Amino acid sequence: MGEIYKAKEKVAEVVGKIKANLSMDAIRKQIERVGNDNLLTSYVTLPNKVCFETQDDDEQVVLFLRQHPIVNIKWMIMVAFMITITSVFAFFPPYANLPASYQFVITAGWYMFVFGYALAKFMGWFFNIYILTDERVVDVDFQNIFFRRISTAKIEEIQDVNIQSSGAFETFFGYGSLFIQTAAEVSQFEFLYVPRPDKVGKIINQLIDMEEQEKIEGRVK
Repeated sequence: MGEIYKAKEKVAEVVGKIKANLSMDAIRKQIERVGNDNLLTSYVTLPNKVCFETQDDDEQVVLFLRQHPIVNIKWMIMVAFMITITSVFAFFPPYANLPASYQFVITAGWYMFVFGYALAKFMGWFFNIYILTDERVVDVDFQNIFFRRISTAKIEEIQDVNIQSSGAFETFFGYGSLFIQTAAEVSQFEFLYVPRPDKVGKIINQLIDMEEQEKIEGRVK
């Protein structure tokens, strides 16, 4: 009897892989490969090197997103200002009246603070990611090195997708935000300041259509 159950499990596994391959074939026909898999990418479709912690064995990543790199300009300018401001410390008391050793300690502490600020901002951009797979939408919110939150919703649970790209700046650099309404535990997913929001919205709608087609054909995983 044990061998019969093992045989059934093996058949089910093979059938599942066939269905997954059929789904990905359909996705590749409709969604072109855009972007690259480099470490700092903010937009790539059908990536080869992207995976995540809760990913299922037969689940395929269709789209990987971060916020547009342009959002980093603001804090980079702030960091540059904070670094250069030390050049005027010597002209203002009480810093100017302190011994050289004290000035060195204060300056070193200031640079450490600036470095920590820059690192926190970079990590916030780097680890806050948005992922679309052939089965669900994944939102990874990185709060700090001790806490992160992963929210997911199945493609079939998506009810509405709103795209927002306002202002000349966002239009010129080609980025915006998407607000995804779902019937899942998390009712709204916010993809903020991502590249090509119109294209992202189109891909989501394509995945919804393909999910409905899979149901009709009995290929739902």
